[in-house]
Amino acid sequence: MKSRLVAGAAALVAAIIGVVLVISYANAADSRAQAGMKPTDVLVVTKAVPQGTTIDKLGDSVQLKTLPAEAIAPTALHSLDGMSGKVVSTALQPGEQLLSDRLADPSSLTAPGTVPVPAGLQEVSFQLSPDRAVGGRLQAGDVVGIFLSFDHGAVSSGGPESTALVYHTVLITNVQGAQTADSSSSSSSSSSTKPAATPLMITAAVTDAQATKIVFSAQYGTIWLSKEQANSPQGNSGTIDRSKVYQ
Repeated sequence: MKSRLVAGAAALVAAIIGVVLVISYANAADSRAQAGMKPTDVLVVTKAVPQGTTIDKLGDSVQLKTLPAEAIAPTALHSLDGMSGKVVSTALQPGEQLLSDRLADPSSLTAPGTVPVPAGLQEVSFQLSPDRAVGGRLQAGDVVGIFLSFDHGAVSSGGPESTALVYHTVLITNVQGAQTADSSSSSSSSSSTKPAATPLMITAAVTDAQATKIVFSAQYGTIWLSKEQANSPQGNSGTIDRSKVYQ
């Protein structure tokens, strides 16, 4: 009889301990679930953002939104503090979180042989023979003067041939093509061949007004470049025509 009482008491204690353990586990799981659901503010993209956009131009394209902690990516940003000077390394779509690994230094997006385009400018390309581009010795990062020439003047009433140095210190962002030598020769001929020059594709960073004049001149006139230094004097020589060329 006594042994049955002891066994019954032990079973009751074991049952109570089991219930306590189950309740403790349930409470811990509930705490973990609540921690995962803890609301946290994170930056979320609200408008499509193109690659190369600078941080200071994100504007209302990103906004703080409250999300459950378990739904937030490890590299998601909660603010733009410390991101100054960086750019978006890949296009962003509405609804995605702004991740720190989607921002990069501008130089990392620049293709070899090119330089970044200054803010507010656009690129325009035009083709020149090497003799009109400082013998083909230009490269990305150089600054040039741009001369525009026309056979019958650049005014609606026509006029004599004219040339003007229109722009100073224009940044070259890319140069494609180079001078090559055509070394082919016939074994029966001892005469040497002259080097053949391939055209250069020049890309420059300009304003919209500058781009318009450059395109017009490439279409209806001619363009020449001079290699300038950053501190070169920027005088205005005016328009040169037949009446002024010997003055």
